[in-house]
Amino acid sequence: MDRALYAAATGMAAQQLNLDVLANNLANADVAGFKGSMASFAELVAPGESGLGTTPLGEHVVLTQGRFSKADGSFDVAIDGPGFFEVVDDRGRRFYTRDGEFSRAADGLLANDLGYHLAGIRVPSDALSVSVGEDGFVSVVTAHGRLIAGRMRLAEFAAPERLRSLGGTLFEATPASGAARLVDPGGEGPRVRFGMLEESNVSVIEAMMSMLAAQRAYEADAKGVQAADEMLRIANNLQRG
Repeated sequence: MDRALYAAATGMAAQQLNLDVLANNLANADVAGFKGSMASFAELVAPGESGLGTTPLGEHVVLTQGRFSKADGSFDVAIDGPGFFEVVDDRGRRFYTRDGEFSRAADGLLANDLGYHLAGIRVPSDALSVSVGEDGFVSVVTAHGRLIAGRMRLAEFAAPERLRSLGGTLFEATPASGAARLVDPGGEGPRVRFGMLEESNVSVIEAMMSMLAAQRAYEADAKGVQAADEMLRIANNLQRG
């Protein structure tokens, strides 16, 4: 009975983690560049015995490509293929994102809503128009003619699924992911799509269905806990009698 109680209780904990991950996916389903996560679990077993319960293995990011949508921003871009935009904060730390929603800061750098900027690109204040080619070159037209303001390079990793999620659309490199390798977009590799944004890869319908299944599993485990607890109470009363 103790084993039954433990098995049901660990099942409840596992489904609670599953629900938390699914809820976070749903909360960010409309965020450009967001990548959903999945929780993983394993069965607890003892040598020569049946399952003892469930243990969480953590969660991992699903890096499937999201759909493209037309963007309204003057500097919005999307990545068609693998890779990440490398952004730098004011302390020089480097982070990685698929969110290409950028705007021109006062110093001419292209920055996201956190103020993290793309390295190597500076748009002059007298720019009349800006365009970005599939090869990442940022072309600017001013009253004095056309110039190249820099090139967007993309970061690739040996094991991108091992990047550490910092919440939202930001990631950072880990020893397991390997160091970032900067590549030039275009040709046979990933390309930059100007005037587009990559939507979240979370399917609201699929996430809702998964939440319903997890809620039912949680309720079933809760009933298992109640049943095991009741059996323990009866057994204790019999021993006293």
